[in-house]
Amino acid sequence: MKRRAEELIRALWERRSLEKLEYEELLSLRDADSAALLRSLAKKARESTYRNRVFLRALIEISNVCKNDCLYCGVRASNKNVCRFSLTDEEILSSCAEGYALGLRTFVLQGGEDARFTDKRLTSLITNIKRTCPEAAVTLSLGERSRKSYTALRNAGADRYLLRHETANAAHYASLHPENMRLETRMRCLSDLKELGFQVGAGFMVGSPNQTLSHLAEDLQFIETFRPQMCGIGPFLPQHDTPFAKEPAGDTDLCLYLLSILRILDPALLLPATTALATAHENGTILGLEAGANVIMPNLSPRRAKENYVLYDGKKITGDQNAANLETLKQTLATAGYVPDFSRGDYRKEHHGTL
Repeated sequence: MKRRAEELIRALWERRSLEKLEYEELLSLRDADSAALLRSLAKKARESTYRNRVFLRALIEISNVCKNDCLYCGVRASNKNVCRFSLTDEEILSSCAEGYALGLRTFVLQGGEDARFTDKRLTSLITNIKRTCPEAAVTLSLGERSRKSYTALRNAGADRYLLRHETANAAHYASLHPENMRLETRMRCLSDLKELGFQVGAGFMVGSPNQTLSHLAEDLQFIETFRPQMCGIGPFLPQHDTPFAKEPAGDTDLCLYLLSILRILDPALLLPATTALATAHENGTILGLEAGANVIMPNLSPRRAKENYVLYDGKKITGDQNAANLETLKQTLATAGYVPDFSRGDYRKEHHGTL
């Protein structure tokens, strides 16, 4: 390992903030030895807060209808080849009931920016989930909304909100999105969510078109400064009906390297081994955990939702990411030395910053 890489990794471990150029340097010095050291320290950091537990969340994809036209997304508004769906309230509540019966205590409602899901409808759904599934946490991932909307959702009982910033660089953000979308709007939403008391999740794609190591260094600085409770990252995967159809997929190894850095930045971070990572590599889920992740989201969506929520090509909808194989997932985790945790799995604020 290059001595400079080890110096930078030790600085991270000792809780010293890195400058942007130092993060960029650490990424540029990536090799097998530096990745191994990061994995080892990330494991220690995670175990200092969560030991060997892996939190399981029930993912429910509620709609692939979206008003936005993001260049990388398979359910972008202009894609006419998507078989659109929008789950009924009954389907959503039924999926939650199924997950609750399986012992899961967090439900993640994920979807595009679908006008059918008004504040009134969502607050009613949240109230019903909380009533029928006591002790469960409700996480929403429904895009950019007004502060008034976020306030209503929070007051109804929503606990967490996932809103990936995708990239912390404004010019790069503009290259991935239509002209009517702005990074400043995304950042405003994240700030509103945090101020309203949500446990907030940010995150970014790894290897998205036009991305540089400098962009990734900005992402790491943003996470270090903003301090979200959750951070979702995964490799960019192209979708055949988007302008980026012929772009190469993101580097899985770089994604794992970044997972380890994020874990060391905040030992209490709720860090998922994402579906994108599981899709990109046949052993992606376990590799993500070995790199420092501590959350997996089995998919409880109805079959039609799983098959048509096509953000990228080749999405893994069977196997370990499918709730029907929950027992297999538990066995896989146990074999790898992890303990499945079905609880709410809240961010452990009291452990933030401690090793």
